[in-house]
Amino acid sequence: IVEQSSAEIWAAVCAATRAAMAQSGVAASNIAGIGFDATCSLVVLGADGAPLPVGPSEDANRNIIVWMDHRALDQAERINATGHSVLKYVGGVISPEMETPKLLWLAENRPQVFEAAWQFFDLTDFLTWKATDSLARSTCTVTCKWTYLAHENRWDETYFREVGLGILAEEGFKRIGQDVVAPGVALGRGLTEKAAAELGLAAGTPVGAGLIDAHAGGIGTVGAAGDPTECMGYVFGTSSCTMTTTQEPAFVPGVWGPYYSAMMPDAWLNEGGQSATGAAIAQLLSMHPAALEANEIAKAENKSLPVWLADIAATKATHLSEVVRLAEGLHVVPEFLGNRAPFADPHARAVIAGLGMDRDIDSLIALYIAGLCGIGYGLRQIIETQAVNGAPIKRIMISGGAGQQDLVRQLLADATGVPVIATCAEEPVLLGSAILGAVAAGKFADMPSAMAKMSALKDRYIPVIGDIQNAHNARFAAFQRLQDVARAL
Repeated sequence: IVEQSSAEIWAAVCAATRAAMAQSGVAASNIAGIGFDATCSLVVLGADGAPLPVGPSEDANRNIIVWMDHRALDQAERINATGHSVLKYVGGVISPEMETPKLLWLAENRPQVFEAAWQFFDLTDFLTWKATDSLARSTCTVTCKWTYLAHENRWDETYFREVGLGILAEEGFKRIGQDVVAPGVALGRGLTEKAAAELGLAAGTPVGAGLIDAHAGGIGTVGAAGDPTECMGYVFGTSSCTMTTTQEPAFVPGVWGPYYSAMMPDAWLNEGGQSATGAAIAQLLSMHPAALEANEIAKAENKSLPVWLADIAATKATHLSEVVRLAEGLHVVPEFLGNRAPFADPHARAVIAGLGMDRDIDSLIALYIAGLCGIGYGLRQIIETQAVNGAPIKRIMISGGAGQQDLVRQLLADATGVPVIATCAEEPVLLGSAILGAVAAGKFADMPSAMAKMSALKDRYIPVIGDIQNAHNARFAAFQRLQDVARAL
């Protein structure tokens, strides 16, 4: 169970915006447009937009069921048991991280809250509503997480009735979105007077329909390398998301989608990923006896523990690719929070094989490298599964806070066998939102032209060949065998 406060999030957005304006010295009148991105979390509001409690605390400030909250596991399994045709567009299996299982959980476990709710928002759409008073939803949010059929411009009433949410259909979907627009479409009359005052910006500034955070990372990267259909956007943060664009729909078992116009306009999207990546590394490291000591050293050097470990590991090899040797005999399947893709198995759990009695920092580094390799092999599974189902890629466009180290990027390239490309933007997810603002303001005719102009390539990480490539292939085979054993157990 993971809950947040929409009031706190909006306050933080306002504080960050005011601080950015003050630090930059840019006048509010020079801001052409605004874009928002956020996690795909469920926001519940009552009359007059007041927050409603979503969990056992009964605290109304805790009105968001966060994406990684798995309370709706039973509801997701019952929805999947219906075999409804809508499920074809979520990789065949709906996830408890999506919104309709969470809505069903709310209806069954908090019926008074469900009934009192005025609007159910994806977090991105909540933010654009706060900014503009517009109830319009983004194609991105409702298609990817709410089962909206964007290619047919409709909700499927039969799905909601069959899974136990028929009331939403009977209401004409007024609480989850009757007006669905493409990302970057200008909403309402721009910033309201109230929102402008809170943000420190000018009223009337254009605001674009938003994106889920990972999809914003895709928009901020894949346009920099030519043909977006050859690129996988890989957003490596607390979790990871993979974004693959195709011209025709590709139905990939265990990979969400295909979604129409959910990221790139008039194109199809397959969304995969891993439920825990940055968070998995943090969990993995916290188990090691040397973690406390290493964390103190890292803090003294003003670094996070993973960054410090990456820096130390890099000094132990003549080339970044050689750091895999440090993890010899140690294997990690880092599925602490299940397998998002390509197995769509929320019950999957982590496996660590090869641990000894070592308690020093060198063994902590080995565990860290083995964990990174495991993330790379999970990504390789997604890439290979997509390729045989009509969604091949030629390069990985990386973004996200956990993927900023050269060592991490090189290991991902080596583990997958696919080049990893980094763009010039330090925060490509935020660049994706800025592109939305630019399109909403009319600075570009469309999203693709804005993407091509506002993003640029910086660094390229080429997969290793020879003995180290063979070592990764052997480790990948071990990774798959450990997954098989875990499932059997």
